Amino acid sequence: MPTKYTTVSIPKTLHKRLEALIATKTGFKSVSDYVTFVLREVVAMHETSQSPDAFSSKDIEDIKARLKALGYL
Repeated sequence: MPTKYTTVSIPKTLHKRLEALIATKTGFKSVSDYVTFVLREVVAMHETSQSPDAFSSKDIEDIKARLKALGYL
């Protein structure tokens, strides 16, 4: 059965810094968990920045003006 994971190499000095970070400032159990979380966030950020916004700035302002005129804002 193929494994669901792969190995990514990072410098040992960075690994030690991450160990210290997660031991004192995060709720992560391992460097691997922390790195997985950070990489998912970075990838998601890049994916969403390349997709067009659902509404333009003008669209948002128009919606706000309509909601205000209707008494919702």
